[in-house]
Amino acid sequence: MQPKIVFSDIDGTLLNNERILSEATINQFKRIKDDIPVILISSRMPSAMVHLQKMATIEHFPIIAYNGGLILVNNKVVSTHEIANSILEQIIDFNIKTNIHLSLYNNNDWYVPKLDYWAKREINNTKTTPQILTNGKVLQLWKTEQKGAHKIMCMGDVDAIDRLYQFLEENFSNDLHLYRSKSTYIEIAPAIISKKTAVKYLLDHIYTDLSFENVAAFGDNYNDIEMLNAAGFGVAVANAKKEVLAVANHTTLTGANDGVAHFIKNNI
Repeated sequence: MQPKIVFSDIDGTLLNNERILSEATINQFKRIKDDIPVILISSRMPSAMVHLQKMATIEHFPIIAYNGGLILVNNKVVSTHEIANSILEQIIDFNIKTNIHLSLYNNNDWYVPKLDYWAKREINNTKTTPQILTNGKVLQLWKTEQKGAHKIMCMGDVDAIDRLYQFLEENFSNDLHLYRSKSTYIEIAPAIISKKTAVKYLLDHIYTDLSFENVAAFGDNYNDIEMLNAAGFGVAVANAKKEVLAVANHTTLTGANDGVAHFIKNNI
């Protein structure tokens, strides 16, 4: 059996060393897209994914943003899960004692308190531009607009991040998913969501003739594990974490060496 639908992580999995799609990847996506949906699934915000879709001419397919916290079909929100503002308020209060950078995200809105080292790093990585507004003012705005955070990105020195992680784990372990992508990062999302739940949503509501056994899923990091474990074709790039390699039933070349394109070319 061959895969009938593709879900691919972006950072660490799909992009080359210039953090863009290679010609090889673009060509393989273009080759299969008329018969096989190609869906990007990432912790990124939607606007940090759309330019990649356009490069590969797959912008008519859904987008799964924020690790499954937001799903867009035909540019319309079909599924959304946000962090409650009551929790966000406690995180902001705790952070008054630290110098941790908190980036706050809702759909295509990205707010930073200032254009510091961390904000500039994310701008470079994602090719998107934030709005500058203090965390407290964002909280006030979202309370008025009845919005919450799809993602909170915490960035700072290791000791401060360690203390924040302990605080979050002790107080919100049932409410939040904490993803330590680097020693200096914590990505915070609602506990209810994951990449696997997002894939299931699309299989249940959009691609109803397909099941997990038809899925080729590509990833490299801890937040990809559930998705790869559930997929009929769970594919880890060679640079993946050892825990990801352990659950994958296929391994391909590294992300920077067009591992996704290599697998698609030889298996789809």
